[in-house]
Amino acid sequence: MFPEYRELITRLKGHDHHFTRLFDKHNELDQTIKNMESHIQPATVTEIEQLKKEKLALKDQIYAMLRQATA
Repeated sequence: MFPEYRELITRLKGHDHHFTRLFDKHNELDQTIKNMESHIQPATVTEIEQLKKEKLALKDQIYAMLRQATA
């Protein structure tokens, strides 16, 4: 996610606890969604779609924080 911000992400994860929580939650949701879509973890289509919306909202927040940090 956001390879162009790799160094900034590393720096923020080391200094900004809120950013780290958002980043970790995004990755956790990503793995959960993959497990659900692979039928490793049971879920309905609606549940998967809801998690995808949550993941996208987190990604938007992460991107906003990255943009703010470079401004």
